[in-house]
Amino acid sequence: MSLAASTIAALRQRLLAKEISPRDIVTDVAKAIDAQNASIGAYLSWDLEKALKEADKADLSQPLGGIPIGIKDNMNVTGEPCTCGSRMLAENYTAPYDAGAITKLRAGGAVPFGRLNMDEFAMGSSTENSALGVTRNPCDLDRIPGGSSGGSAAAVAGNLAIATLGSDTGGSIRQPAALCGCVGIKPTYGRISRYGLVAFASSLDQIGPITKTVEDAALLLNHLCGKDVRDSTSLDVAVPDFTTAIGRDIKGLRIGLPKEYFISGIHAGVTSAVNAAIKKLESLGAIPVEISLPHTDVGVSTYYIIAPAEASANLARFDGVRYGHRSAAAGDLMEHYMMSREEGFGPEVKRRILLGTYVLSSGYYDAYYIKAQRARTLIRQDFEQAFEKVDVIISPTSPTPAHKLGELKDNPLAAYLEDVFTIPVNLAGLPGISIPCGTAEEGGKQLPVGLQIIGKPLDELTVLRVADAFEKA
Repeated sequence: MSLAASTIAALRQRLLAKEISPRDIVTDVAKAIDAQNASIGAYLSWDLEKALKEADKADLSQPLGGIPIGIKDNMNVTGEPCTCGSRMLAENYTAPYDAGAITKLRAGGAVPFGRLNMDEFAMGSSTENSALGVTRNPCDLDRIPGGSSGGSAAAVAGNLAIATLGSDTGGSIRQPAALCGCVGIKPTYGRISRYGLVAFASSLDQIGPITKTVEDAALLLNHLCGKDVRDSTSLDVAVPDFTTAIGRDIKGLRIGLPKEYFISGIHAGVTSAVNAAIKKLESLGAIPVEISLPHTDVGVSTYYIIAPAEASANLARFDGVRYGHRSAAAGDLMEHYMMSREEGFGPEVKRRILLGTYVLSSGYYDAYYIKAQRARTLIRQDFEQAFEKVDVIISPTSPTPAHKLGELKDNPLAAYLEDVFTIPVNLAGLPGISIPCGTAEEGGKQLPVGLQIIGKPLDELTVLRVADAFEKA
């Protein structure tokens, strides 16, 4: 097995035994990128010389010492581009500082390596919305890898990275992890600092790892979570050792099966794989409990009012004055604003800015935005009531396996519905993980299916415990 195809845990053992060096790992990952990135399109850029210098100085006494981690291109890393998959930032922006999550990774000994493709400003579920090129699913190069962290998931699944960071606003870690057949966890909102993460929807965005195993996800969470005074939403709570969840049994744990998440319209192969996973969890001693999350049906519409409203405010800063694309054809200040944004933003970003500006405008704020916030409260209360009866909630991550590139290009509503099972988790601020649970046949090919495990606020330990038990079984 190549070093790039290995896990963090396995590499750490070899590093401590002095069988390999951090330079060996970075070099092997770079070889994999050189060999495969042209066909997969996971990376937008990578600085091998810089990574090798950091690898040579890595402190192997640290738990992540010498491990290269790929970074989604919406997190600032000093001296590197941060394009957000957009023409708006691709031309002239270089990050002047490290994001909070990058600071913590470095403190754990990790080496940030490479910038990973994404849907523009994290708006999309396919990574087809990137202005800088399409990313393809390593399981079938004619299909999407999911999004918006499609580059992060494709790099892990294609063994172009040991592990990566993504961001999740409505499913953007879990959904691509599911479609590419890897592990992706979104922790509780506030667990990981958002400082230095380019904002899409500030009340929903959360950073998290995409990995090959649940154990690797736990290892990374140990060195991502914690209070950051630079982020007012960062939670000042104790960070447990998440690796203590690894290797434990799940006998007696109650797993909730929401009837609203097991409905007609889900791909038959997804239903079959998820039902088999539930049977496996039962065989391990878990107790299935039917529950109801009655406001699930308003989750997508609620999200597509709140998230665009926040995006409309957050993306107002991209005006071509201080940084970002500046139109060369503008004649006066108003033209400068209008033409710079027209040229710099892609169609999906424009669509969401327009939608968000509309629902925040006079006469529509109460009719849409306030009602959406009330619906969000009802969704959160659904979960609170469910967690009085169960320890975790189980569902498909995505209702379908990966579709073909371009298949939903002219049908944005169908694309939005791809996140129907992940969006409520963000609206409620809960932790959720997607792990591989089998395959589904589509177009004569077997494609990965993801199992979503949702936990109580700040109870990532139980989520990881169940995920690890299933993975090992």
